[in-house]
Amino acid sequence: MTMEKKSAINGHMPSSASTDRILEKSARKSFREKLMEFLGKNLLVIMTVSGVLVGIGLGMMVRKMDLTKAQMTYFAFPGEMLLRMLKMIILPLVVCSLVSGAASLDTRSLGKLGSIAVAYFLVTTLIASGIGVALAFIIKPGVGAGALNTNSLGLESISTNKETADSFLDLARNLFPANLVAAAFRSYATDYKMVAVGNDTNGTALYQKVPIGTEADGMNILGLVLFAMVFGVALRKLGDEGEELIRFFNAFNEATMVLVSWIMWYIPFGIMFLVGSKIVEMEDVVLLVTSLGKYIFASILGHIIHGGIVLPLIYFGFTRKNPFSFLSGLITPFTTAFATCSSSATLPSMIKCVEENNGVDKRISRFILPIGATVNMDGAAIFQCIAAVFIAQLNNVDLNAGQIFTILVTATASSVGAAGIPAGGIITIAIILEAIGLPTNDLSLMLAVDWIVDRTTTVVNVEGDALGAGILHHINQKEMKKQKEQQQPQEEGELAEVLVEVVAKVQAEEENSLYIIHQTKAMPEAIESVL
Repeated sequence: MTMEKKSAINGHMPSSASTDRILEKSARKSFREKLMEFLGKNLLVIMTVSGVLVGIGLGMMVRKMDLTKAQMTYFAFPGEMLLRMLKMIILPLVVCSLVSGAASLDTRSLGKLGSIAVAYFLVTTLIASGIGVALAFIIKPGVGAGALNTNSLGLESISTNKETADSFLDLARNLFPANLVAAAFRSYATDYKMVAVGNDTNGTALYQKVPIGTEADGMNILGLVLFAMVFGVALRKLGDEGEELIRFFNAFNEATMVLVSWIMWYIPFGIMFLVGSKIVEMEDVVLLVTSLGKYIFASILGHIIHGGIVLPLIYFGFTRKNPFSFLSGLITPFTTAFATCSSSATLPSMIKCVEENNGVDKRISRFILPIGATVNMDGAAIFQCIAAVFIAQLNNVDLNAGQIFTILVTATASSVGAAGIPAGGIITIAIILEAIGLPTNDLSLMLAVDWIVDRTTTVVNVEGDALGAGILHHINQKEMKKQKEQQQPQEEGELAEVLVEVVAKVQAEEENSLYIIHQTKAMPEAIESVL
């Protein structure tokens, strides 16, 4: 600046060419800095997306090598390690985050936010089920596919003999696990045995199918979620006595999130082998896609409509903010969801990204996201409804209004109990089919292409959870703002009353004390500083 001033005073200005050069250099520098800053912020996202793309290429290359089953297992090992790491962290993350989340929220706001969350989950799942049924009737994936049977594709048939009533009773039983330690690795499941109840007139033994309780492998997340929430509320009620335990769970939670941040750097490498091994394992993908192409198309289209239009519109309706800028901060968990096909496995990275990239309150995210990963299954509801109508069309069964309504309600209710694991939704399709009286032997068709459909299903599932957390955060912020505004006038009123009393007292004692006279002179300044 001083040089320019001097040269201007002397009647000379610096040449435009040299200034342009200086500006160009600074622009170049700033662009480079911006690029480095962008890479620094989004390095994990870029690596994760690259991992998927490299995995597809690697899978295609290795596919030509005709690996044995044992060699395929070794090839899939790095991907298996990623899934094991993510599953390892689910139990401490769910329990500690829900206990600390429920304990840190006020009981009234907890009840209000909880009811809003439940309403949001139910409404979005019902909308998803409606989209699924509508698309199945518009696209008609099963019409004209009567020749398509399990034998032509060389698929194994799936035996499902579970009664619909028992499926819903198991859901209720799993909400209240008899053993919390066992709930960390087992869940309740009804099985049946035939019991002799006597003989008929011809002397033939009569048997009845009796339900018996068994334990199935797999974490009972539903029971753990309910216990953790109620335990958190109980700790809050204890007051000072419960503070130490709340601090313990908070510290445990923070330590778990540090572990999550370390695991996230392994995600790109693990995803590469996870995707690659899936491509290597495929047998005759062309036959499957051509045979079940309309079903796959209907399912993925349903996910695009719900995830790309419906959910962002609901978010915008509540917050009046751009939903896509919110979603842009969640590319890593979406990519993880696409590769792992597991809502539960995506939970650690989802919590981290929602808090760090989108600024959602920790109390909200750690309370609502574990519940959403267990309860909110919008993507699953879509493909389950399409699958039910597809199997009906395949068997030339015309569904009536009552059966369609049953599909909608059963899909919405059973998606709550769907396990957040790969192919978890297939079991719930059996419940829907039983409810409307359709055969379950065609389920193997769904299982054959589930690895394709399950990827977009999981992405929509976790998107619904994330947007739900964003909506609750916005509502909570508004409530806190209202409370502050209400408290301010009350505090100002109380302060004014105190000042009036002080001034009146000073004036009454003014004549008796010279010291007080000096104090009253200084009083206006004190009042101004207080206000």
